[in-house]
Amino acid sequence: MLITKIYCQLDDFYKSFENYLKQNVLPKSSKGRKSKLTITEISTILVLFHLSGYSNLKRFYKEHALIHLKSYFPDLVSYNRFVELIPSSISFLYAFLKFTTKLNVSCRFAFVDSTKLPVCENSRIHSHKVFEGLAQRGKDTVGWFYGFKLHLIINEKGQILSFDLTAGNIDDRKSLRKMMKDIKGKVLKIFGDRGYISQSLSKEFLSNGIHLIAKLRKNMKGKLLSVFDYILSTKRALVESVNSILKEQLKIDHTRHRSPVNFIANLLSGLVAYHFKENKPKIDLSFNFKKDALLLV
Repeated sequence: MLITKIYCQLDDFYKSFENYLKQNVLPKSSKGRKSKLTITEISTILVLFHLSGYSNLKRFYKEHALIHLKSYFPDLVSYNRFVELIPSSISFLYAFLKFTTKLNVSCRFAFVDSTKLPVCENSRIHSHKVFEGLAQRGKDTVGWFYGFKLHLIINEKGQILSFDLTAGNIDDRKSLRKMMKDIKGKVLKIFGDRGYISQSLSKEFLSNGIHLIAKLRKNMKGKLLSVFDYILSTKRALVESVNSILKEQLKIDHTRHRSPVNFIANLLSGLVAYHFKENKPKIDLSFNFKKDALLLV
């Protein structure tokens, strides 16, 4: 069953994660109320919420978890107590994500894109206080928004290779430079949109053996591309499909957050849920043509 698969993978990783913390991190104070639920159980429930189809964690926990998951988690607590425990899972979820993304880096081609994560409606920007000093106004192809941007690099199998979260007004190229550190020396070509291209960035990546291929800005000269690279550049919609799944199916995007901490927990658990999602979007690279033919684009 999926719930067993999720729990076992998370629990196996937690054992290694716990040993690392014991060796490298100072022990926390024993003050405070001890939780009945383990970090693995809290994380599993959060991941199951994103895969459940529920749009609201409160409804999922009260209508599904407390009723149907009691046999799996006999020490389930009240919803209010569970919300208090969510922050304790953040560092573990982040570590698990970084671990799984490193396992996915076994490809030659990658695709990069960003998607907006608004934290409130535009009409409420001036009265919004939860993310004051953190969220910023940004602009995408649809228009202005107030919040953050999630940047993803994926491979042709739809697996996440690297991710980054920035304020809405941060230049995409800064995020790409940061994410590429995770896959340096393992990816040969990366495809993105105009927001990720610049002559200096292309030269920097090329010096590390990585070709950055994107639609050129108006002030850039045309260049020659192989037919194979041109076709791959038209497949960038793959990463847009992944963003769509994360936002529409796995519910990482909503404007009801009451704290930045729970926003981060919701985002990380949604990304972990995508790792466990079956039938990820992917593309077939077995093109049948003369791959060394060139096109001017």
